[in-house]
Amino acid sequence: MSNERNKKELVLTVEDFSSCGWKTVLAEADRKDYFSMFSAFSAAAKQATDENRQTHSKALRLLAKACSMILSPNSLNEPFKPSTDLSETDIAFFAEIADTIDDPWLKARLADLVWLKQSEFRFALMAIDAYRAIPLSSETWLRDGDKCWERAIVLSLMLRGGARDRLAQIESSIIDIFKMGGEDFFCLWLAELLKSKGLGKDHSTMIAEKLESLGREFKKKNDFNKAGQYFQVSADWFEMSADTAKSAEMSADTAKSAEMKVEWAETSVKKATADRGSLVAVHFYDQAIQIYRSIPRSERAKYGVNERIAELRAHLSESGEQSLDEMGVISTPKMDISQIVEDARNAVRGKDLLEALKAFVNLDRGVNVKDLRERVIKRSQNSISALFSSVSMSQDGRVISKRPGSNASPDDDEIGIRSQMIQDYQIAVSLVVQGCIWPALEILLLEHRLQEADFINLARQSPIVPIGRERLFGKALYAGYDRDFVTALHILVPQIEHMVRLHLKARGVSTTNLNSNGIENENGLSTLMDFPETEEIFGENLSFEIKALFCDPVGANLRNELAHGLIDYEACYSPYAIYAWWLGLQLVFNAFWNARHTSPKSNEPESERDESSL
Repeated sequence: MSNERNKKELVLTVEDFSSCGWKTVLAEADRKDYFSMFSAFSAAAKQATDENRQTHSKALRLLAKACSMILSPNSLNEPFKPSTDLSETDIAFFAEIADTIDDPWLKARLADLVWLKQSEFRFALMAIDAYRAIPLSSETWLRDGDKCWERAIVLSLMLRGGARDRLAQIESSIIDIFKMGGEDFFCLWLAELLKSKGLGKDHSTMIAEKLESLGREFKKKNDFNKAGQYFQVSADWFEMSADTAKSAEMSADTAKSAEMKVEWAETSVKKATADRGSLVAVHFYDQAIQIYRSIPRSERAKYGVNERIAELRAHLSESGEQSLDEMGVISTPKMDISQIVEDARNAVRGKDLLEALKAFVNLDRGVNVKDLRERVIKRSQNSISALFSSVSMSQDGRVISKRPGSNASPDDDEIGIRSQMIQDYQIAVSLVVQGCIWPALEILLLEHRLQEADFINLARQSPIVPIGRERLFGKALYAGYDRDFVTALHILVPQIEHMVRLHLKARGVSTTNLNSNGIENENGLSTLMDFPETEEIFGENLSFEIKALFCDPVGANLRNELAHGLIDYEACYSPYAIYAWWLGLQLVFNAFWNARHTSPKSNEPESERDESSL
């Protein structure tokens, strides 16, 4: 304790900083992002402590703290999370040394922290200049570079006239980089950054034409996914340039001609028939059907679309049946219940990112409906509680379900059995969240600093994510990883419903109903989950979990509670909400993993809950 107190009482000087070896630490570090800098400074601080260099230890520890925070560039009041216990003295120290730093990453971070705490104008300008000195490339973009440049824009807009020249220079720099091109989605990301901040308007025609050109290059390579995304963003920029005709050509609905859509669909069919297992085939058949369905009715006869959809649905149905026999598990070591928390932490600790995520999303195998049902029936036969009826009530006092007593009819008895199954399931969910998910998430957050872009990229590569919903899934999954379950729940739940509806439509199931006035409305998730085809698509176990979590009054009922505004802040952090986020991540990640790792010569995938969406 006295050692810690002495460290806090140490007053650091510029000389202490200059002699602590920070330049050497950064030069020798495996520099990728701010988390890499945090790790390097932390290790150096520990070494300085072991060598009894107390002032150096404190200086390096403060640098580690500054680099440990995750930047949320659009937040004006709380751009760095989680907040740390930096004192006024620490901030004053940063203000002293900021001018002496020639590393743009470190200079930007310290100057920005000083600006936030002291509101001194020159530090905001210093932060802007340092942020825009960070190289901007497809590599650095995914390693905090995107957030740094976006933060420079946000600060410049905040300072208005005081940073107008800098804003123009930032715009010019991004456009110059955009003109040079880049790999995959890099130019798309740059265009979206400019558009989101209202920049690049004077160059809208050039940007639109460049995006269109890149889209056509991807089309030539049969990468219709990237081509479609580039065409869609190109349409926005053509509209900005007042070229409405070109915008219409490139728009989301008409960006791909019927001929291109046919090519895109048949590319998916080829992937489905590549002998990578029925689970993967189901996804690609489903994708092909979705693409064919997007072709305007006026052009369907020309390409035999309706007949092709019928053929693909038959293949989809056959693959779906075969996929039920393929269900496997991504196995992690079995956990002794007495050591459940420590085992969960050890399951993800010290692993590289993909292996850690694989272990995390498979900490629990989920419910086995047949076993659960048998346990409930056996227990009810030996329990006096089965003699009496019971009611379940919501948090606001509404009666949401009733369970009959032992003299009930067979139908009512089934209601009672299912009610008890869901209650047992909720107990299991609470245990999994508190004993496995939450402790393991703490280790993940400590060892792996992921960003929203990482989750969006994961969603893009996951076959289960519907076309066009990659960003929404990515944002929801990142929010949960960042422990913002309010955002995660409100984005993810509607996307889960959309995913269910989409797969039912792909099977030819009508998901709508007609009211008395002849108006056609989409059915809600509760109705969709009652279709017999739903269980065929998602399997008995996953279907039960979706119902119990999202749309059964006896369960968490997250979808309906959220839709009616009945979920409060605390409920967004309930075990059921956290588990729902984790289940979403499990489905997306396992679909991504299986698509990558299913052997071309084997029909044995590695996960049981990716279901036919893979």
